[in-house]
Amino acid sequence: MNELEKVENHHATHDVDIEKGQFSGSHGTSGSTTPQVAHSATAQNEKEKDLDSASSSQIEDDIGFAPISTRKSQSQHQPRPMSRQSHNSATLSHISRSRSNNGFGVDDLDDEAEMEEEADQEAAARQGAGETVDEEKRFEVGWEGGDSDPLNPRSMATWRKWIIIAVLSIGSFAVTHASAIYTSTYTQMNAEFHCSREVATLGLSFFVLGIALGPFWSPLAEFYGRRPIYICSFVGFLIWLIPSAVAKNIETMLIARFFQGLAGSAFLSVSGGTVGDLFTRDKFQLPMAIFALSPFIGPATGPLVGGLINTFTTWRWTYYFLIIWAGVLLVCVVVLVPETYHPILLKRKAANLRKTTGDNRYHAPIERTTKSVASTLGNALLRPFQLLLLEPMCLILDLYSAVLLGVLYLFFGAFPLVFVTNYGFNLWQVGLTFIGLGVSMVLAAFITPVWTRIRNGLAEKRFKKTGIMKGEPEDQLPPVIVGAPLITGGLFMFGFSTYPWVHWIVPIIGSSIFGLGMSFAFTGIFTFLVDAYPRYAASALATNALVRCSFAAAFPLFGIQMYDKLGFQWATALLAFLTLGMMPFPYIFFVFGKRIRAKSRFAARS
Repeated sequence: MNELEKVENHHATHDVDIEKGQFSGSHGTSGSTTPQVAHSATAQNEKEKDLDSASSSQIEDDIGFAPISTRKSQSQHQPRPMSRQSHNSATLSHISRSRSNNGFGVDDLDDEAEMEEEADQEAAARQGAGETVDEEKRFEVGWEGGDSDPLNPRSMATWRKWIIIAVLSIGSFAVTHASAIYTSTYTQMNAEFHCSREVATLGLSFFVLGIALGPFWSPLAEFYGRRPIYICSFVGFLIWLIPSAVAKNIETMLIARFFQGLAGSAFLSVSGGTVGDLFTRDKFQLPMAIFALSPFIGPATGPLVGGLINTFTTWRWTYYFLIIWAGVLLVCVVVLVPETYHPILLKRKAANLRKTTGDNRYHAPIERTTKSVASTLGNALLRPFQLLLLEPMCLILDLYSAVLLGVLYLFFGAFPLVFVTNYGFNLWQVGLTFIGLGVSMVLAAFITPVWTRIRNGLAEKRFKKTGIMKGEPEDQLPPVIVGAPLITGGLFMFGFSTYPWVHWIVPIIGSSIFGLGMSFAFTGIFTFLVDAYPRYAASALATNALVRCSFAAAFPLFGIQMYDKLGFQWATALLAFLTLGMMPFPYIFFVFGKRIRAKSRFAARS
């Protein structure tokens, strides 16, 4: 089979989304590239046609956390023109891109003006070096044979891919688990440090604030790869656990908790991209569903494990346990998780070719980028606030998800109040009451295929009306629409069943219903933001993470006082009324979202 036939077969089976050279970034973040080596200008032109054809046939994702299509559908008879001046096609037409997220980050696409400016700079650099367009095409390094290239992470054995996914999923789980396990140390730690419950709660809030900053670290993966971020993140996480274990005062604890969250957040924001690096679209659903579940089930299990530890030993063993766990995971990351970020691997391949052949014309696509670390981080800091201030859909959905996560973290204080006061539960029994939340989150992951069928049905219905088979970002909102009444109903059920004469299982069932609806809402909101703001997907999720985690940090600070003043029933009812007020918005956006996007500065237009 000649090279052109390989390219045609490759693009017949893999979705392609050609974009400018910010290849992928991150929890956010993430993506993969699948370049090919071209040997002639004719073959290059044929490949560009194949890329356009594949891109035009791409429709919506298969699951809630699957790669998000960012290319508008086009007719086969009207392929999108490729201009080297505007798209730098010698580099970009080789790139197949998948995008995934776990709620903490994906990658942004560059502005068209930036793309044109960078293309002009690269063209000037080539002219200065005496290179021609055809020469650069011939010496651009890619995957030989597509995914079957031995150096391509997708050619790894299946068992090895799953080991990598397992390590990263457990790592994400460990970071968010550490945020909540802290709440079980209050009784012993407060007595030793002579601090109030409100001051101790700051340790939970500071940790979550550290996590909020995670997506802003994700652009570093574009320059250094994923593996260095993983290792540095977990080394930092492990180091900052030590001061907590040996702390002599509450001040040391609070500072250490913030930096634990900050270090762990980098791991969360980058690791989702590895799933897209390893698996093709048709095999993406199961690993991404498992991975996406891990950072959200972590907080639900923290009080359970912490309750057992703090019931039968001292509170410092909470951190000894986390140090041992983080140490084992760090060794697993170093030994079992290789670099999987395609642009970095191609850069290494190009360097090896230059070394072995002595020909310095070999290069990888990422080596032609003119972006700097400073400019990339600058955009990562600015764009989220632009979206928050200028995009009403982004703002409202961010606030909704923020209220939900805030309620979840407020429960870490409310559950002990309710179940100790009403039912006389001890510490480890209180930890068991969080099982309902964990079970509901796992159940939500298994229901994901239902939303896939609903989205496909909406696309087919649209095809019958318009003759065009494509999805819209609003197709991602049915999980939020279904989850909204479950959230409100679950909170009311929990609140008005917190009487001593009502069996303890009833409020736990109410919390489970809330957890199920919350999981549905997160799934829909994350995928909608990525689909509605494809060029600024990383910024959209960074904004969501910042607002979401800020509320999660704030709610526990007033939760105890609110429950003391209003009582168990009406304190929870107040939270339920907040979610009731926001319940219509997912449906409003489902119906009118297309019109709102048409007037948007940042959103994709249908």
